[in-house]
Amino acid sequence: MSEKLGHEEFVKKAIVSLRKEGFKGIHSVYSGFNNAFKKYFDGENPVEVTNRLAQEGKIVIRPVKGGVMLYLPEEAPLSRDTADEALRKMGL
Repeated sequence: MSEKLGHEEFVKKAIVSLRKEGFKGIHSVYSGFNNAFKKYFDGENPVEVTNRLAQEGKIVIRPVKGGVMLYLPEEAPLSRDTADEALRKMGL
């Protein structure tokens, strides 16, 4: 039997393999990622692992309706305006 992928390698492979044409990320639920992760890693929690990878800068997570979008760091859309930017726009 071949060697199992590690968490980071699995998540990055999923992002590249499961995304639809024209999209840079995958929806954690609708792409089937969460279920595939649980099956591959014997019931481990994909949310905990993807949050840790995001904190380490290995992937980028953006909240969306029904779950999150997962991106490779170099392909993630820029995050929405920060609080400082919003206050600047408000002239405060």
